[in-house]
Amino acid sequence: MMPRIGTGELCDIGLVESHQRLHQPADPSSGTDRAATGAASPIPVDVDFEYALGVSDPQQTLHTQGDDARLWDLASVSKPIAALGVLIAVERGLVDLDEAVDVPPSVTTPVPEGATVRHLLAHTAGYAFDGQELLAGPGERRIYSNTGFEVLAAHVEEATGYDFPDWMEQTVVQELELRDLEVSGSPAAGYRGSIRDLLVVGRELLAPTLISEELWRAATTVQFAGLAGILPGYGRQEPNDWGLGYEIRGEKHPHWTGADSSPQTFGHFGQSGSFLWVDPQARLTAAFLGSAPFGKTHIRIWPGVTEEILTRFGGRS
Repeated sequence: MMPRIGTGELCDIGLVESHQRLHQPADPSSGTDRAATGAASPIPVDVDFEYALGVSDPQQTLHTQGDDARLWDLASVSKPIAALGVLIAVERGLVDLDEAVDVPPSVTTPVPEGATVRHLLAHTAGYAFDGQELLAGPGERRIYSNTGFEVLAAHVEEATGYDFPDWMEQTVVQELELRDLEVSGSPAAGYRGSIRDLLVVGRELLAPTLISEELWRAATTVQFAGLAGILPGYGRQEPNDWGLGYEIRGEKHPHWTGADSSPQTFGHFGQSGSFLWVDPQARLTAAFLGSAPFGKTHIRIWPGVTEEILTRFGGRS
C-alpha cells in the first residue's frame, strides 16, 4: 500500500491541490435527507426483482427507493468511476491524454501502434470487446472494449507508480468520502457499490471538484466524432458518441435513458442491470441497481423511469 494521498499534501507523486468539496455523501440520518427522500411518492418501477434507485441534484440526494446502502455488482458502471480516477491522474499532470500507451512488461496484451490514453477512454483503440484481438487501428472504429480499460489501468499504474486499486481508493473513494464502493476488481466491470455512493459520484460529475472544468468539458464532449458502433443491448448507433470514459446520449435511438433526456446526458449502464446517468441540462443525476442481469425488462422500464425522474425533479412537463 502506497502512502495516502491527502489534499494539500506533498507526497511521492507531487503536490496534490486542495479542492473545496461542493457536495458530501448524504447522511441518511439527517433531517434534510429524510425529507428529500420521503417527499415524493415512489417512482413506478414495474419489475419483479429487488432493486434500488436514487436521484440527486448537485447539492443533495432528492429521492431514493430501496436500500441505498446495499452493495450490488456494478458491472460496466465500474468504467465511468475508473475513468474519473484516470482523469484525476491527467489533472495532476501524471498522465497526458495524448501520450502513447505504455504498460509494464508483465502485461501481455498487445498495444496498438499509435494508441493513446484518449483512444482507450473513448473506445477507439481497436481492441475487441474482450480478449487480445485487435479489430481496427486507433481512431478508426468505435469498438466498446473491456480490454481497453484493463490496458488503461495498467498504463496509469506505470505512470503513477500506484497499483490501480490503490490509486482509485485514495483519489476517488477517499476524496469523495465514499462509504461502500469496492474497487479491488476489474476497472472494466468488477467494482461493487451502493446507490448512495453512485449519487456522490454523480454529483461530482455534475459539479466537478477533483478535476478542472476544462477537463470535465473534454470528458463529456464527443471524442472522435462521427464514428459509428454497437451500443451493447441496443444495436448499431450512427454515430455512437462517447466522451472520455462516458457514453454520450446525443441523438441515439433506441437508448437506455429517456426520450426527454438532453443530448448532453452522459453516463453508463452495466450488464448487472445497473445505470448511472448525469444530465447537465436538467442538473440531475440518477442511479439504478438491481438483482437481475440486464435484459428485456430493463430495456422496457428504464426510459420510463428516467422520464418520470425528469418530470418530477427536472421541471419537465
